[in-house]
Amino acid sequence: MADDKVRDEAMQIIGMFQILPRLVVFDLDYTLWPFYCECRPKREMPSLYPQAKGIMSGLKEKGIQMAIASRSPTSDIANTFIDKLNIKSLFVAKEIFSSWTHKTEHFQKIHTRTGVPFTDMLFFDDEDRNIKSVSKMGVTSILVGDGVTLGALRQGLTEFSQNHNTIEKNKKVWRNKYSGKAPSSETDKD
Repeated sequence: MADDKVRDEAMQIIGMFQILPRLVVFDLDYTLWPFYCECRPKREMPSLYPQAKGIMSGLKEKGIQMAIASRSPTSDIANTFIDKLNIKSLFVAKEIFSSWTHKTEHFQKIHTRTGVPFTDMLFFDDEDRNIKSVSKMGVTSILVGDGVTLGALRQGLTEFSQNHNTIEKNKKVWRNKYSGKAPSSETDKD
């Protein structure tokens, strides 16, 4: 029942925004679930953070694709836990592998697999170094403290919308600059 309530709240939050990401990417450890999967036995039944499943259900219902980017050294355990939690079908891409390149390699693979531009992605992670490196790729990236929450979702969608508006404004400036036209109220109405 709690998942349904969170899903409904997530859908309300999503509905407040005109501009939405095409793809939301989640880290696993301390973002979707409250542990490092390499510290847990494969036979254990894992649990998600309290609002994670409802948020993912809301995103799915609104037609927003999801993916996973995890630097786990134990991808077999991570995949087993994803199966046990019955969330595997929610993800269009799962990049779970150990890497020295923060999450940039994961995002290159997700982009190749989905065709979604980095600027159309929203990412949640609990490590600042991953947030910084992925943000440089053009992905709107949100640092979470105690897992993904409705507050983090609202923050992510707000920042995504702001970033998207900035990109569109910059495109207009560059189009005007290189087309030889002076900016005017008519050309700004694109």
